[in-house]
Amino acid sequence: MIITAALCWLIPASSIHADTAEDFHALLDEHWAAAEKEQIFFRTDADAFRLNGKLPEFTPAARARRQAYNEDMLRRLQEIDADSLEGQDRISFKLFRYERETERDFYRFYDHRFPIRSLTGYHSYFAHAPGNMAFNTVEDYEKYLVSLADFPRYNRENMDLMREGIETGYTQYCESMEGYENTISEFIVDDLDQSVFYAPFLDFPVTVPEAVRADLSEQGGKLIREKVVPAYRELYRFFTEEYQPNCREAVGITSLEGGQAYYAYLIRFFTTTDMQPQEIHDLGLSETRRIRAEMEAVIASTGFEGSFQQFLEFLRTDSQFFARDSQDLLEKIALITKKMDGQMPRFFGTLARNTYELRPTDGRGAYYVSGEEGGRTAGIYFINITDLKAQPLYNLEALSLHEAVPGHHHQSALAMELDLPEFRRTLYHAGFGEGWGLYAEHLGKEAGFYQDPYSDFGRLTYEMWRANRLVVDTGMHAFGWSRQQAIDYLLQNSAMTLTEVTKEVDRYITWPGQALAYKIGELRIRALRKKAEAALGNDFDIRAFHDVVVGNGSLAIDVLEELVDEWIAEQS
Repeated sequence: MIITAALCWLIPASSIHADTAEDFHALLDEHWAAAEKEQIFFRTDADAFRLNGKLPEFTPAARARRQAYNEDMLRRLQEIDADSLEGQDRISFKLFRYERETERDFYRFYDHRFPIRSLTGYHSYFAHAPGNMAFNTVEDYEKYLVSLADFPRYNRENMDLMREGIETGYTQYCESMEGYENTISEFIVDDLDQSVFYAPFLDFPVTVPEAVRADLSEQGGKLIREKVVPAYRELYRFFTEEYQPNCREAVGITSLEGGQAYYAYLIRFFTTTDMQPQEIHDLGLSETRRIRAEMEAVIASTGFEGSFQQFLEFLRTDSQFFARDSQDLLEKIALITKKMDGQMPRFFGTLARNTYELRPTDGRGAYYVSGEEGGRTAGIYFINITDLKAQPLYNLEALSLHEAVPGHHHQSALAMELDLPEFRRTLYHAGFGEGWGLYAEHLGKEAGFYQDPYSDFGRLTYEMWRANRLVVDTGMHAFGWSRQQAIDYLLQNSAMTLTEVTKEVDRYITWPGQALAYKIGELRIRALRKKAEAALGNDFDIRAFHDVVVGNGSLAIDVLEELVDEWIAEQS
């Protein structure tokens, strides 16, 4: 509803506020319904991808349709009197407008040409989706069957996006994608019992009637054999015969036509700041120096006699720093997470209701996947158990605080339980989310963790790793660094092995800008806390501060800073 200024004096202010809020809520509801129909929710965590019937469309026509709809949203937002909105409606308006403006930029650039990266891709997200889902009803299975049947189309459309990349030069860097075909072939299996896609049909819940199980299993098996596996074979041929021979030969994304503007957009997208590459690079160098000094102090406290590099080699090779077996690793992580669970009320006034589980996985490090909205599934803290050398014990405290609580699980699960518009419950800003995860690692010191100096060094090497990312990401994508330069820099400054470092560098090459989010977000959150402590003195309440930071869902950094400033003023 739009009311002219000349008539405002005739209408009570409360009525204007109510009508404007009602119009805004209707717009949000309409937009969410459109997102559900498209099955594309802008700026959500890709690891939490789930199947819900028909898969998203990625044709040029579908992209143009979504772009036009977004422009219409921006036009209609101008008709809303934002000044008359209050409380959470005011925050929602700022955030929704910010998202739509960012989405406008998204259509100007080239993200769609990169549906695969060195560690992940649309095909692996699709394959891992069933493990993230609740299969409790017949309808759950029927929607899954629709997704399986739709995969060949979905696959072809994503391959067409990569063909567009080939035509324009926007392909991934050759060396970073060596062996990538194995991430496709692992899902090409003849034995249904060995297929990740068939797993939901091997263990039906009691809520699915016995009478329909055989039919569901038969339909699922048929679709996997006749639709899904052939589509993966088609993708394998495409990657090895078309994509790989046309891979990019220059490391940096700025080597491509339009690449500098694209990299600037990626920095804005992932950090939600306007920082420039040189500023970020210099910040990374500064943080590296600071953290290095702290690391040297920890080394001295252990009594180790030798150089910094010798200490790193000691950590990489000595058996005392590695679990005996996968069970030993899982038990040690479980103890850490349970200990932090008990500390949560000290630092937060509001805790998430949903729980999380610790689940072993093969191959892909450690990561977190949020539960389904409504609590149908718990959050999942995945941990790689196939390579114990990749999960040294001295890193486990920092890693677990980042992925579980008070890190990703607490922030994500809480967001889904808040009384907020739907788009804010699943929204994921990397600068905020990963910044909070890194802040959570540091918060562990206040919670009584890192008593062992090697564990404290592990915390510092994780922080160093994130600081190094600022240097190497901008180094490769803005300042002409080679892949080997980046590898050498990380080996020199972190305790990671050559294998781990190489994987990380390839991740930064094939996912420009994303790795910048962690350190930039963490520093902004720590700066806000320092500001609040200085302003409020003895009245500073750590529980209340944390509830403000994570109690409003995922936020762009500017919106978070404004919110904390208002909270400080209210407390004063």
